[in-house]
Formats: sequence, C-alpha cells, structure tokens
Amino acid sequence: MNKKMTITSIKKAKGVRPLVMITAYDALFASLLEPSSDMILVGDSLNMSFAGKSDTLSASLEQMIYHTNAVCMGAKNSFVICDMPFGTYANKDIALQNSIKVFQETPADCVKIEGGEDKADIVKYLCDNGIAVCGHIGLLPQSVRGEGGYKVKGKTKQEQLQLIQDAKAIESAGAFCMVIEGVKAEVAAEIAKSVDIPVIGIGAGVDVDGQVLVFSDMLGLFEAFTPKFVKKYMDGASLVKEAIKNYSDEVQAKEFPQEIHTY
Repeated sequence: MNKKMTITSIKKAKGVRPLVMITAYDALFASLLEPSSDMILVGDSLNMSFAGKSDTLSASLEQMIYHTNAVCMGAKNSFVICDMPFGTYANKDIALQNSIKVFQETPADCVKIEGGEDKADIVKYLCDNGIAVCGHIGLLPQSVRGEGGYKVKGKTKQEQLQLIQDAKAIESAGAFCMVIEGVKAEVAAEIAKSVDIPVIGIGAGVDVDGQVLVFSDMLGLFEAFTPKFVKKYMDGASLVKEAIKNYSDEVQAKEFPQEIHTY
C-alpha cells in the first residue's frame, strides 16, 4: 500500500477489497503504520488512550490539529482523517468554520463527524464548501453521556431501519465513506449493502467494506480495558515493561552503558 489513497480510489475499493484503517496520534507510530494502512485516522480516542480521560468529550480542536500535523509529518504518503471533536460541529456554520481551520492548519485529507440522518445537512454543507467528509454512524462515542453509556446498536427492528436511513442520508449528503461502530454484525452487513460508498467497521462484524482499530488497543498497549471487538496482535504493554525493567536492572548493576555505547 505504497501509493497514497484518494477519495476516488477509496470509493472504488468497495466490493473489490477490504480497506484498512487504523488510528495514530504521533509521527513515530504513523510512520510505522503507514506501510500497511489505506487510511490513518487521527481519532479523538487519543483523549482516552493517551490523555487518560474517561471519554472523548473533552478533546479540543487544538489538540486534534496538533496531533493531525504530527501524523501527517510521520506518514506523508497516507490518506489522513481528522476526527472533529465534540462541540465543533454543533451547527452548519460552526462545522464549516472549524473544518476550514483544520484544512488550513493541517494537510488532513478529510474530517470525520459523528451522526446519521440528524447530521446529514451538516455533512452536505461541508461537502458543498469543499470539505471532504467521512461519516460515522452506529455507536457514537461523543454521545456516551447523553445515551448513558456505550450501547450496541441494531438490536431492534426500529434501530435497524434507522441505521439504514442514517447510512443513506450520509451518502446522499456527499460523504465518501463512513465508519460504523458497535452495530450487530448482520445489521452492519445490510447497511454496507444499502450504500455505494465504503462502510468501515469497528465492532460491526466482517461483512462490511473494511476495518478500523485503535492502534494502542490492537498492539496491547492500553491496559485499562479491552473492548470485545478488539483483537490484540501483540502484548505490547508486557513487552515494554520487560524492556524497561531490563534497562533499569542494567543501570542499577552498571552493566549499561557498555564500551560500544560510549564515546
């Protein structure tokens, strides 16, 4: 995946091959993730993974701009998505003002906003004004307090129908792809079939158009909790702790630095 993806190539991937999206928040990890990723999401999940907060709601636009610039420096050949944090797209004018700020102050390729049919007018307004938008439907982390927790969607017929309406509304508004989170697998599969743009799943089963994970989750670096939908591809926390312990032991024993590490 060396050639940078574009909105056109992302849309053309639907039905051809699954798309790979992963989060990153800094230049170092972005450079490591770039070779195997189609898209890098600078997620407001950084507020939990790295700021230690209980949810994403206090992430600021300034934070997102800072981390987006860092990711773009580390992965200059990647399609980079900037998550719009809570409160930055409360209405069309606020959304456009803040999205313009992101586009002017970072090389981000698009912004991502949460919401379905209720946010379609905002998505359309942004797209009409030259802002590329990735949608996000299903479980919405920025609505966690309003909904009283993280709740899987698509359990009732009413929810299933609403999710399909959400997907179609976001597509009609001009979004080139969307994330679908925390949705029953069979429902997510139907939603993916109902639209012509890629639907990228997280906790939404395998029968969608691609997958996204938080890198610190899938590398086993984040120890506070592990969502059911996360597969740990390595036990990163244990490996890091072991390495630091070895370093500490060698410093205490004056075994480091050795002559080869000395000027």
